[in-house]
Amino acid sequence: MTKKTEDETRRSLNSTTRRLAISQQCHTPVMNLKTAAFFAFIGMALWTIVLAVDFIRNLSALAAGAVAAVTVLTWLIRLLASLSVAVFFFVFHKAQS
Repeated sequence: MTKKTEDETRRSLNSTTRRLAISQQCHTPVMNLKTAAFFAFIGMALWTIVLAVDFIRNLSALAAGAVAAVTVLTWLIRLLASLSVAVFFFVFHKAQS
């Protein structure tokens, strides 16, 4: 390596080290994996409730003859997918120590 590239590398490492030290001083790690899983579970639980209400609305519309059965089937699939992701986040949150 030439003298110029060694100096550039040293300066680059020094600035990276300085930036890392500054970011560690001003950053407080509030969001760990357990709290992130909890917030994801809360969001998915709320979304599952919204989908359940829409599914019930579509089910009553099917009984009245306003929508096709395929529409209710797609909403059922969405509701089950959302419910399974919410259960996953709940179990993942409980598994974190």
